[in-house]
Amino acid sequence: MELSSNSDSSHNAKTRGSWARRTGFKSNLSGESGSIASESESRDVEMGATPAARNPNPQPAATSGRRETPTSVPEVVVASSYIRKETNANGSVKEKESGSTKGLDGHVNRPAPAPSTPVPPPTLPTVPARSTERVRGSSAGGQIRVEPVDNGGGQIRVERMKGHTENDVDLLSQSQDSDDEHLEKHSHMKYELRENPGYVSLVLYGFQHYISMIGSLILIPLIIVPAMGGEDVALAFFQKDTAYVVSSVLLVSGISTLLHTSFGSRLPLIQGASFVYLAPALAIINSSDFTSRGNNRFKATMRELQGAIIVASVFQVFLGYSGLMNLFLRLINPVVVAPTVAAVGLSFFTYGFPVVGTCFEIGIPQILLIVFFALHLRKVSIMGHRIFQIYAVPLGLGITWAYAFLLTATGAYSFKGCDFSVPSSNILSESCRRHAYTMQHCRTDTSKALKLAAWIRFPYPLQWGIPTFHYKTAFVMIVVSIIASVDSVGSYHASSLLVASRAPSRGVVGRGIGMEGITSALAGLWGIGTGATTLTENVHTIAVTKMGSRRSVEIGACLMIAFSFVGKVGALLASIPQVIVAGLLCVMWAMLAALGLSNLRYSETGSSRNVVIVGLALFLSLSIPAYFQDYGVSPDFVATTSSTLQPYIVASHGPFQTSFIGLNFILNTLISMNMLIAFVVAFLLDNTVPGSKQERGVYVWFKGKSTKGERTVLKDYGLPFGLGRCFRWVKWVGL
Repeated sequence: MELSSNSDSSHNAKTRGSWARRTGFKSNLSGESGSIASESESRDVEMGATPAARNPNPQPAATSGRRETPTSVPEVVVASSYIRKETNANGSVKEKESGSTKGLDGHVNRPAPAPSTPVPPPTLPTVPARSTERVRGSSAGGQIRVEPVDNGGGQIRVERMKGHTENDVDLLSQSQDSDDEHLEKHSHMKYELRENPGYVSLVLYGFQHYISMIGSLILIPLIIVPAMGGEDVALAFFQKDTAYVVSSVLLVSGISTLLHTSFGSRLPLIQGASFVYLAPALAIINSSDFTSRGNNRFKATMRELQGAIIVASVFQVFLGYSGLMNLFLRLINPVVVAPTVAAVGLSFFTYGFPVVGTCFEIGIPQILLIVFFALHLRKVSIMGHRIFQIYAVPLGLGITWAYAFLLTATGAYSFKGCDFSVPSSNILSESCRRHAYTMQHCRTDTSKALKLAAWIRFPYPLQWGIPTFHYKTAFVMIVVSIIASVDSVGSYHASSLLVASRAPSRGVVGRGIGMEGITSALAGLWGIGTGATTLTENVHTIAVTKMGSRRSVEIGACLMIAFSFVGKVGALLASIPQVIVAGLLCVMWAMLAALGLSNLRYSETGSSRNVVIVGLALFLSLSIPAYFQDYGVSPDFVATTSSTLQPYIVASHGPFQTSFIGLNFILNTLISMNMLIAFVVAFLLDNTVPGSKQERGVYVWFKGKSTKGERTVLKDYGLPFGLGRCFRWVKWVGL
């Protein structure tokens, strides 16, 4: 199709601008879009044989609404004319337009044109401008090519390119920065937020989503329960308490996920025991108030954690539903979130490989196997599914566990005259005492949980007793709940770019944080040792599986609730050897740090301002806690505490030693937490050092335009059962 060249309106930028506004056409192929976007720009539209340069300030993808894209890109020809300015000898200026001349009076002198019929402007697909001639296009996963056509009319041809498949697309890649980046990400999702693939597929995809995140769900109980003495005295090495906590985690995760997808942010995000709460939990566990307890140490410590988490959850509910989170979000952006979340993963480096080194013949092959699956085999597809990339963690866990079982069965960890069931304190032989730690961490038969656990068991609230409340532990958890909220903000926006029509508004984010406070209260009642918030690994799972259906996550949550009632499931997970747990944690914490830093893609990563802020925040988050952890350490502390847990006994020997014991605990514990230092440094610098909204990433996450009138946004984030109409007046938890 070719536009008529004898119509003045076809070359008038103002006329074309008004047509573009009426039809919604947005051109990125020429300078035409510039004249439409701003009345202050020049009206001269100049077009060569190649596409025009890209708009230096494109609208971020996260703020663009959803538009239906055609299943195929038709061949479209866009007419263009060449305008050339000439200066005569007398100083007058003329513009030649395809053989015609135009003087300063605006009168156009053209040769007699060939008879033609005016054709209305064509409906063109939005083609993002690129510095090269190849750009991405349709929802079917194809590409389009923009190339000049040598037909004397200055035309441009837009056509589909062959040979492109969706397997070549990385949904987390940010190398494409056009206005249609958000739409392109959606085009490569198998199912988006409100799509339902069918009941059978829903069950399979829901189970897949949880299995791919199994490491994040169950590993925290395997760390904190042994640290607080969670072993049944009557049955040696029967990890009854660990199995009970694992079952409680599955139940709370399922209930919390259902509440969050229905009344929270409504994004397909799994809720569970968060690594953000792990460091303060270990600090409380290793405080002098509980290390001196006897056989009741586990229940006494768990009740203290329950009370602190319940108080923190009340604060988080107030933070989200009171509107305070809306004010807080004005100061939170990707430059603050990135180092804070990254510091959560980096802070546990003293636990990961030191435990792996106790059985390096198991731990190192496990890490290499998971890395090989997740990276080297990530593009290997079996029956249309990237099995190795999606199930890298559970595959690595299963294969390594079977390998460790073979080593145990062949006698690799059997030493003459040594019994692994005898506690280390009762071993008299020096040689057996040397091998006791290896046997307890590497053998797969040290736990009798699977054999002795009941088939059916219902986790119930207050199963460890009535929670205890103390101001010092409660205050620490309140501060940690703020860090957990910052972590969730990053997960909300990263996942919304993949599955939703628009990034969540401040009201939706506040509503989600308030619901996380409610779910953390449930975690405190059931006693899982930490709060229940959004797991950061959700973003990676959604991008890899390309499954963004909210309903599939809800079906998976129902499956987790059902599994929590099967006692054998919790016992099986509780019997994972410690060296395998440590190997999984090395990968999970590394992924958590990487996902945290990936939030920088919403800001200008090349900005020296952002580079200095993030670098300084990460360095100080490692250096300042190291000073507190090494301050005043005595041999008595080292002798009575495992080397992997020594960083968490700082409350007993930190630099703050005043007459107020509770204040000492609060200051020494908080300042020794890596994530808090990273957050404070990044928060202060980012809000005091000048920088534009685009540079800081604020413009990408929160657009000032209201979303109330957009139907797709209402369907994505609106509350079910008509609750949105009932709470329409509560602006700080709405759209």
